[in-house]
Amino acid sequence: MPMNDNINFGTPSGCFVIAEAGVNHNGSKETAKKLIDIAANSGANAIKFQTFKAETLVSRDAPQFPYVKGTDNHQKTQFEMLRDLELKYEWHQELINYCNIKNLTFLSTPFHESDVDFLSTLDIPAYKIASGDVSNTSFLKHVASKNKPVIASTGMATITETKAMHQTLVDAGCQELAILHCTSNYPTSLSDVNLRAMTTIKSLLNVPVGYSDHTLGFQAAICAVALGASVIEKHFTLSKSMPGPDHKASLEPKELSDYVAKIREAELLLGSSEKAPTETESLTLKIVRKSLYAKTPIKAGERIKADMLTAKRPGDGIAPNKMNAVVGRVAKRDIKADEKLNFSDVIVDI
Repeated sequence: MPMNDNINFGTPSGCFVIAEAGVNHNGSKETAKKLIDIAANSGANAIKFQTFKAETLVSRDAPQFPYVKGTDNHQKTQFEMLRDLELKYEWHQELINYCNIKNLTFLSTPFHESDVDFLSTLDIPAYKIASGDVSNTSFLKHVASKNKPVIASTGMATITETKAMHQTLVDAGCQELAILHCTSNYPTSLSDVNLRAMTTIKSLLNVPVGYSDHTLGFQAAICAVALGASVIEKHFTLSKSMPGPDHKASLEPKELSDYVAKIREAELLLGSSEKAPTETESLTLKIVRKSLYAKTPIKAGERIKADMLTAKRPGDGIAPNKMNAVVGRVAKRDIKADEKLNFSDVIVDI
């Protein structure tokens, strides 16, 4: 199955769930393959890595991330940490092939124009833009020029910056775009999630929206799906105890499977927009609805009045809202008290 067939955000086919491996491969190709196995087994639609070279991403004196404190990387500079976490260019095709075997879409976030060009040679199905590049105008234009679907995160961004990013991508030729609401804290507290911002993006920009989830549970994802998310992204790992900056805020394998299952349950609960009885409700309908019954005996030839009728279960006779079609007609035969009426019991007044 071509990978492009799996990119379907913004369609009725269901939420596109991205299992975010990020840098949790810890610089190991074999660990990356294990992460692909886990993502495939979880039921996610895609796995996403990050494609970068430290030398084009970060200066050598860039400060370390605050959330790295307390991990084994806290004594490294950001440059040193990221250099150790590169997904080697030469591994990509092998990992893509492995994803194809597992019927899993391979995605990766580029961080520099050279990364975009490299991923373009691999014909990846879509580009992911990280929150840190929301205002990186030349980079956004370069991504858009590749004529592929784009998924863009908006952590730390204002709505003005989000609208500007959207306009830049569209003006540069991007025709398929999903924008993810995101809070760039690892982990994100529930009070900082602010999912209504996702619906604001959808209403203002009229694009598929989603949520890049950095919370510790699954409640935010379920709420996002209920609010119309077409894409959900979540970090995962082999083990939270592994060395590295993102493992502690990631889901372990069983948690990822449960997470995807909860999203699918939420989709099932949402159903369609049609208001109609379900097939199973049809069996109950006749039992709990009511029909017109004779409140008192009605003699043959007697004109039927409203006070002669009452509504009782079951609902397999004349519905109460059809009373006006019965009142004023003449009984065709004797009808006993507490007997269910049928239209064959009455004749039209002559």
